[in-house]
Amino acid sequence: MATHDDTIDTLNDLIETCKDGEYGFRTSAEYLKSPEVKQLFLKRAEECRQSAGELQALVAQLGGSAEDSGSATGALHRGWVAVKGTLSGYSNKAILEATETGEDTALERYRKALSQDLTPATRAVVERQLEGVKRNHAQVRMLRDQARAADA
Repeated sequence: MATHDDTIDTLNDLIETCKDGEYGFRTSAEYLKSPEVKQLFLKRAEECRQSAGELQALVAQLGGSAEDSGSATGALHRGWVAVKGTLSGYSNKAILEATETGEDTALERYRKALSQDLTPATRAVVERQLEGVKRNHAQVRMLRDQARAADA
């Protein structure tokens, strides 16, 4: 059986993941050329922010101290997105490919969290948020595929 500390650690990892997603979508939106995709990414950034807030509340309920920033890995990834964007002229395809990599990481972290021994209430929140991550991933992949086709 997982302890409160184990659950808090798992939730804090997901908070970092959500913050990484928020920053990643917001940063990517700055460089996207399509106003529609830019708006979509800003909406996804806000949803990531809300998910982090929901997880932070769970951590507080468990008596823990919630994370309030993204991970070092996420910061490095955002730096790589900026470098890659500069090298490729901030093409939509390059930005979408980098965003998809971030969503791959989010999927992995949520699946790892669900492999932990979580209370039913916590598991329900994580499962619901995972569905949002899956939707984001599929949407980014579709946009990336469209951008690749347009470049071909």
